[in-house]
Amino acid sequence: MLEAQLFSFTGACATEATPQAGAITTYRLLTGRYPAEADITSDSNFDRHALASILAAATMDGGSVPEQAGVTGKELAALLEHYFPSIDITDDKQLSHFNCHEHEEVALIRDLLLAHRSTEGKIGGWLAAMVARRAIEANHLWEDLGLRDREELSRLLNRHFAPLAARNINNMRWKRFFYRTLCDNDGLVMCTTPVCTQCNEFNVCFGAEDGESRMAERRRDVLRQAPSPIIDNRVI
Repeated sequence: MLEAQLFSFTGACATEATPQAGAITTYRLLTGRYPAEADITSDSNFDRHALASILAAATMDGGSVPEQAGVTGKELAALLEHYFPSIDITDDKQLSHFNCHEHEEVALIRDLLLAHRSTEGKIGGWLAAMVARRAIEANHLWEDLGLRDREELSRLLNRHFAPLAARNINNMRWKRFFYRTLCDNDGLVMCTTPVCTQCNEFNVCFGAEDGESRMAERRRDVLRQAPSPIIDNRVI
C-alpha cells in the first residue's frame, strides 16, 4: 500500500501523465492527519504543514510530482527524508534522475525569493522553487500551494523570505507583488497609473483572497460521493 502511494512521488516527467493520487490522501500519507487538523502552533510544525500542502496540491494537478512542485527528484527525496522520515523512499536512485524543464518565468520568481531568504538550511531553497512553480498556476497563490488560507501564505513568506515580504506594505496580493517587484527591479513600468487607488484594476492587486481551500473542497467532494448508510430500507 505504501509503495503504491509513493509511486506518485517517483513518476517520471512524462509528456502524457495520468492524474496522481488525491490531495487529501497525499497529505495524510505525509502527516498522518487531515489538513484541517494540522497543528501549526510551532514553526517546525508549520513548515511540515506547508511542505505537505504543496506536495498534496501538486499531486492533485496530475503529472509528475517533482515537476508540478518545482523541485528535482533528488531535492524531493532529500525533502521527504528530512521532513517526512516515515516515508520510505526505496527507489532514490531513480528519483535522482528527475530533472524537469524549468520555465523562465518560474526561474525569475525563484531567484527573487532566493535573494531574500531569512531562514537557515535547505528549506528556503526548496520553498523558493516550489512557490515560484506554483505561482504560474491560475488560482490564488495560497490555493495553488494547497494552503488553507492567505494568512498561511503570508506566514510562510514572512518566515522564510522576510526582507521581501516586508516590502509588501500595502498588502498587495502576493503573486501580483512578485511580478511588480520584478518589474521595479528591472526598471520597467507595470502599471499605467502612478497611484494604485486610481487604477481600474485595483481589485486585481488588492481584492479579497478568501474562499474555500482546494483541499477542503476536495474532501467535501469525496464525502459527497461516499455511499449513504441505509437503515430499515431508508436512506439517511
